[in-house]
Amino acid sequence: MNRSPREILTALVSFPTVSRDSNLDLVEWVDGYLSSNGIQTHRMPNEDGTKEAIFASVGPNVEGGIVLSGHTDVVPVDGQNWATDPWQVVERDGKLFGRGTCDMKGFDAIALAALVRAKEQPLKRPLQIALSFDEEIGCEGAPPLIDAMRGKVPKADVAIIGEPSMMKVVTGHKGGSGFAVHMQGFEVHSSLMHTGVSAIMQGARLIEWANQMNAENKAAEPSELASIFEPPWTTVHVGMINGGTAHNITAKDCHFDLDFRFVPGDDREAWEARFLEKVEQIDADMKSVHPDTGISTKPYFGVPPLTPENDGEAEALTRRLTGDNGTHVVSYGTEAGHFQNGGYSSVVCGPGDIAQAHQPNEFLAVEQFEAGNAFMDRLIETLTKD
Repeated sequence: MNRSPREILTALVSFPTVSRDSNLDLVEWVDGYLSSNGIQTHRMPNEDGTKEAIFASVGPNVEGGIVLSGHTDVVPVDGQNWATDPWQVVERDGKLFGRGTCDMKGFDAIALAALVRAKEQPLKRPLQIALSFDEEIGCEGAPPLIDAMRGKVPKADVAIIGEPSMMKVVTGHKGGSGFAVHMQGFEVHSSLMHTGVSAIMQGARLIEWANQMNAENKAAEPSELASIFEPPWTTVHVGMINGGTAHNITAKDCHFDLDFRFVPGDDREAWEARFLEKVEQIDADMKSVHPDTGISTKPYFGVPPLTPENDGEAEALTRRLTGDNGTHVVSYGTEAGHFQNGGYSSVVCGPGDIAQAHQPNEFLAVEQFEAGNAFMDRLIETLTKD
């Protein structure tokens, strides 16, 4: 049975697919819906089987098609003050409220509806959908999904990543990586702090290094590619920190996360090596006071940048379909960089305003939802003429 994009959105939002939890109920629903419309699906589980990605292709069994990329997970609603049930789509004042309506089940819904419509059309090239897991915790589900698609569906030329962009054509975004840092000190009374090691104060040295890098990067002349971003430099950030026992004891432990947001063109490996060199230096200073101290670092995400393409097929296609000829890049990350690295010409283009993502009372404007659906109609028509 065919369902409208709005009906599909209502179904998708009803599944509380917070990244820390399973998405299997949603994937089972998507699988059943596509299968009931005669579309073969492929599912890819994560390592422990608690989550799955799903992908499918319609049209001729030839390469060169279009893949619509979305993610199934959403961020938590814990501690947020919602005026409506976040797991129900509620329409008010031209807005569709609900967790994930904007980021990014609105796009997922119009993409699924488009796939079913496209199946009945004489496509010259395939239209595909790829729905991942764990995007919200560092785009971790995209690389294995891209690998799983190889040999299961024809290789597409173009990937349209439907993150909310107000249906503007986003051709570039920053990359990112992060480290969980554990500073292990040695406790003594603070009156004798020279005989101990404060994990907090040593951690502050590493955080101050981040401040220094930000100042240096801000002062440097940006490259032509970096100059189109805001800000036009690589940033280093610490957003959370905890540690210590009491005000008069040198801190035994200090934990914080340090992350980078790289402008395209900057060398991620070089930046990470520079960071680890500073870690090694501070670690040695700590151990010179007491051997049972030190620093441990654990990488917890890595997202490649989306680099603007010269004469990119994805950009040309989405500009034709949207009429947007502006220059748009963003500082947040998406799965587009992974698709680009996987050999797809890639852009970000989807309904909704990123300012609404992750917010209490998240919403997608009905006008944007309809614009996204009209975009899919034009895309299908294009694939019948190529």
